[in-house]
Amino acid sequence: MATPTAYNIPNLLTYGRILAIPVIVLCFFIEGELQSSDFARWTALGLFVIASITDYLDGYLARIWNQTSNIGRMLDPIADKLLIASVLLLVAADGTIAGWSLWAAIIILCREILVSGLREYLAALKVSVPVTQIAKWKTAAQMFAIAFLLAGPAGDKIIPYTTETGITLLWVAAVLTIYTGYDYFRAGLKHMVD
Repeated sequence: MATPTAYNIPNLLTYGRILAIPVIVLCFFIEGELQSSDFARWTALGLFVIASITDYLDGYLARIWNQTSNIGRMLDPIADKLLIASVLLLVAADGTIAGWSLWAAIIILCREILVSGLREYLAALKVSVPVTQIAKWKTAAQMFAIAFLLAGPAGDKIIPYTTETGITLLWVAAVLTIYTGYDYFRAGLKHMVD
């Protein structure tokens, strides 16, 4: 008996990524309650790394096993955006990023929302905008930046400048985010004008 499309392994990985988000958030609340427990921060980082790996695996497995599905195509980018947005808000709220660094996070969040809206608009016109290689690099840069920022002060105790490395990578991700956002808008502009 075949597995229903909604419950194939690639989709289960996507569901797992979404379910990891509240657990990562909970780690930050535990950290606050325990007065900066490094264990909670490392746990959040571990969960984030696992969730990031599932981001690669779900698409890869769906393609090689020929298990692509409409729900997977819909949920995969949503899961990515929820994960990135949640953690950016967490590291902003706890002060890991502050001041000018918040602008990098704002750029990333705004682009993700705008591109999601553009994709939805273009989908209604039956226009597909494929994911480019640089967009994949952008996602990887965001994931690496966020991983360093999640380690944050706990990471600084082991490897100096962990937080600063995360902030630098966040700005790299923000620049790639602007570029790929422009790329999507340029591709969609002719359809919007028509």
